[in-house]
Amino acid sequence: MGQRTVVVGMSGGVDSSVAALLLKEEGWNVVGLFMRNWEERDADGACAAEEDFADVGRVCGKLDIPYYTADFSREYMERVFSHFLAEYRAGRTPNPDVLCNREIKFGPFRDYARALGADCIATGHYCAISHEGGAHRLLKARDAQKDQTYFLNQVTQPQLADVLFPLGNLTKAQVRAIAEENGLATAKKKDSTGICFIGERNFRKFLQQYLPAQPGKIETLSGETVGEHIGLMYYTLGQRRGLDLGGRRGEEGRWFVVKKDLARNVLVVSHGDESPLYSDGCTVEGMNFIPFPPREKEFSCRAKLRYRQSEQGVRAVRTGETSLTLYFDSPQRAVTEGQYAVLYDEMQCLGGGVITSAFRTA
Repeated sequence: MGQRTVVVGMSGGVDSSVAALLLKEEGWNVVGLFMRNWEERDADGACAAEEDFADVGRVCGKLDIPYYTADFSREYMERVFSHFLAEYRAGRTPNPDVLCNREIKFGPFRDYARALGADCIATGHYCAISHEGGAHRLLKARDAQKDQTYFLNQVTQPQLADVLFPLGNLTKAQVRAIAEENGLATAKKKDSTGICFIGERNFRKFLQQYLPAQPGKIETLSGETVGEHIGLMYYTLGQRRGLDLGGRRGEEGRWFVVKKDLARNVLVVSHGDESPLYSDGCTVEGMNFIPFPPREKEFSCRAKLRYRQSEQGVRAVRTGETSLTLYFDSPQRAVTEGQYAVLYDEMQCLGGGVITSAFRTA
């Protein structure tokens, strides 16, 4: 049997660089593939994609592996960004990184890699995978702080077949050390942040290019007008900063967002009392179960209701083929429509879906 080929998604960052290095050391025929999904220059005329591609070239040259570039900007606009804007228009807070994985990195990218002769594809995600008995199980990374299974909750079984995640057993510090020891140009490169493929930028200015802002009233739960907002899309549930509301009649505490009333274009806030932010459960649609849907209609597990959150105990009740209701073991703060509820059982990610509503039972 000849040498097998793996195509690695190269971003120009340290994680994908080390993923390629490790696979080459394992004896794979490694090919790098850089994706262009968003073209836009900053105020200084610099294009982040060009800089990242140059770093890919440096790393692949050092590793002595071939590399290619593919343009998926049309697919990204149609499958990810259009949905991102639609969710903001609907008053929800989307997570485009999740869709980006399902619709781009494990979609057109995978197809392109196959056309290059790939037996497998690989990425620099911090997670692990098990391929046993025809089931592809998504497992948490050793580095709990960097674990990225949350962002992979929508990737399907066919998409997970023949996928490798070389960084699953490494910490970020170990990855940087490996890059430095091997003289990779990306060893000290800062981690990318911001929207998937769009990057870090002034979010309000960025959204204003695509969605017209509609200013409106800021009201308390009792209906008192206390200020004006600049557009509902710029606020998230539980937000404390940027409301431009001063103290209130000498009372202690801060203002924070408790609701977005889309029908009236009103931002609803509370002062001091955070109880309106808490809910006992939520409804979830678009569930993608990994590897398969459970047989039971009800089951207990743990869940993340946003990425930067510790896992919470929940009871899940299936209400349809791809829908369920989660009942929280303890009330949760600022459960946000449009975000993903991702389920876990110990080290295994069981999949996830979009939060469509939060509720109180009492």
